[in-house]
Amino acid sequence: MIELKHVSKWYGSFQVLNDCTTHVEKGEVVVVCGPSGSGKSTLIKTINGLEPFQQGEIVVDGMSVGDRKTNLPMLRARIGMVFQGFELFPHLSVQKNLTLAQVKVLGRHEEEAMHKTRTYLDRVGLLAHQDKFPGQLSGGQQQRVAIARALCMDPIAMLFDEPTSALDPEMINEVLDVMVGLAQEGMTMMVVTHEMGFARKVAHRVVFMDQGRIIDDCSKEEFFDHPRSERAREFLAKILH
Repeated sequence: MIELKHVSKWYGSFQVLNDCTTHVEKGEVVVVCGPSGSGKSTLIKTINGLEPFQQGEIVVDGMSVGDRKTNLPMLRARIGMVFQGFELFPHLSVQKNLTLAQVKVLGRHEEEAMHKTRTYLDRVGLLAHQDKFPGQLSGGQQQRVAIARALCMDPIAMLFDEPTSALDPEMINEVLDVMVGLAQEGMTMMVVTHEMGFARKVAHRVVFMDQGRIIDDCSKEEFFDHPRSERAREFLAKILH
């Protein structure tokens, strides 16, 4: 579903991604973890063209992300993206936040878009809040709205960029529960997170990054029980304690 081959990226003279190669199969959940500044968020944003890259190749469902002929808005419409900061329109109701892209980008009729909106708001437990504005919701509720908005577009895969890092501890589980449900339903997912409990529960593979490189790329069992690199062992010793 998603393939990255030898991807490198620079900000000026600073190399933020260094020869990164990995893949995500259909129905697979891959967790990307590592210390702050290791390039995790940049890596996941290159997959739908939000961050350009200078070397290598990224192919999503047969489409080359770096090819200038590729219709990036169309590609992004097929890949759900959930950000750290929700990115909801504050002046629109929850309902309007979910129907807008369906109508404008996918060309859905209002009635069909409303049906999808209600279905996915119910799926994340927020149907009763459809007429509220984002500012009237908690952080956890806003992030669940953002997940529902992405699901309304019928994505072939979902990308999550540290979806719980801006939340109070009490709100983290309500978002993770929705993500666990998606994983168990077979959604293809790539998740940048420090939530190791989530990784242990639903990840098929773990990609560990440090200083712009992919250091480990292995099954979750191998990563947690027998990490290959000394750097991964150091990271786990700190984060698990």
